[in-house]
Amino acid sequence: MNVEGLGGRAWMGVVAPVAAVLLLALVLLLTVEQKAPREPAGGQGAVFTDSVGIEFVAIPGGTFTMGSPPGGDPGEQPAHEVHVQPFLMSRYEITQAQWEAVMGGNPSLFRHPQRPVDRVTWLDVQSFIQALNQREGGRRYRLPTEAEWEYAARAGGAGRWFFGDDPDLLPRYAWFGQTSENIGTRPVGRALPNPWGLYDVYGNVWEWVQDCYHENYQGAPPDARNWPGGDCSQRMVRGGGWNSPLEYARSAVRGSYAPHLDDASNGFRLVLER
Repeated sequence: MNVEGLGGRAWMGVVAPVAAVLLLALVLLLTVEQKAPREPAGGQGAVFTDSVGIEFVAIPGGTFTMGSPPGGDPGEQPAHEVHVQPFLMSRYEITQAQWEAVMGGNPSLFRHPQRPVDRVTWLDVQSFIQALNQREGGRRYRLPTEAEWEYAARAGGAGRWFFGDDPDLLPRYAWFGQTSENIGTRPVGRALPNPWGLYDVYGNVWEWVQDCYHENYQGAPPDARNWPGGDCSQRMVRGGGWNSPLEYARSAVRGSYAPHLDDASNGFRLVLER
């Protein structure tokens, strides 16, 4: 704080200690604001936290329309109804600290313990899941299916995003090309959550899901199970990443990568079977 405008030396003995206290209080307030988990909208809290610190929230069962209407991306069509059983999903994308606790290393480009782990292949994620299942004996972790992921991301909404169709609202909820200025990921949970308590479903990192690549939704199952068949030389990713333009950071968008390839914009979140 600049004390010269308060009377120079005559005020220094009083103002300097007060200023130091106020500055310390401000720093502590900002630290708490940035690091403390915020309660999701609707009072949705974590229903389970495992030994690695992965928080899970309950996703209710229901039926939703998956995909985009005619006129949208052909790969997101035909829009179709899907029935989903209740499940638990990790509130945040898996962090680098959580990955390192299980795997003993950190492959990420954008290093920070609370940022999402990046540069993990689909095969790497399967190794993480296997190790976590062994560590947490008796629990079964896995990637969400495409249908589970989209259902959870929409959180009851039917628009381009869970909050509707207004693109001006997206920066409140997502870290994507427009907000990140393409500088990389950021710590999880800094944006607002969706109504079911999930953070960063749009942006930060593209999230691996379980399914093999299908060109579109012709023949898709009416429930949220893993869709058999398809081209398993590609695995699906959802939600957009830190460098994605607005049109790729939305509920229905689909991407794919070879399962052995890593990318600094790819990460994941988990499902815990009930």
